[in-house]
Amino acid sequence: MTLVQLLDGAAVGRFPAADGGVTVVPQPGERDAGVVAFTAHSAVFTDEDPRWVREALAGLDCDPLAAAMHPRFLAALLDRTGRAMDTIDLLTVAAGLPGEPPVRLRELTDAEHPRVRRAEQRRDDVRVWAADGGMLILGRGVAGRWETAVEVDEAARHKGLGRALATAARHLVPAGEHVWSQQAAGNARSIRAFQAAGFRPVASEALMHPGERQVGRS
Repeated sequence: MTLVQLLDGAAVGRFPAADGGVTVVPQPGERDAGVVAFTAHSAVFTDEDPRWVREALAGLDCDPLAAAMHPRFLAALLDRTGRAMDTIDLLTVAAGLPGEPPVRLRELTDAEHPRVRRAEQRRDDVRVWAADGGMLILGRGVAGRWETAVEVDEAARHKGLGRALATAARHLVPAGEHVWSQQAAGNARSIRAFQAAGFRPVASEALMHPGERQVGRS
């Protein structure tokens, strides 16, 4: 089993057995490592020794169902790998849609927005579109999956623009593909917007990216 297979299955409603287990799989690439927690089954994607992962999990004094997302395990994995992470996100997915997006977009070729620069550090093939009052980002993220993020100006909030931009992302991916998005658990507005646009929650995700301590690691 690979991370790509796990994600492809989740995208169409096929999930790992809810058996309380933990699957350890290799990283899909040098950039991305972390944990995806489905219902009663987690996947740790790392190039570290799987034996270390299982020993670290077994040493926790907590509900086994929560072990892979336990702060002590995540901290141990970060320390061992020299990586960094921001937060645990809700991982959502939606199938692509045919036709034109429901909002007028203009593609930006020289975007200097901080959100765009951050996206280029975490994703490949990043493209950016602007709308009146907002921005849409699309690129290849974890395991090559299509990922999107949206930004809505404060003055344009509460008018349905976030939902429209999230829906637009479904029209911008190639036919037959799915598009993924992560929302911080506390960002209720973003969660509501993406779910209104048809994105389904499938897991929680702790994504670990290369940190300064990784530079020069052998």
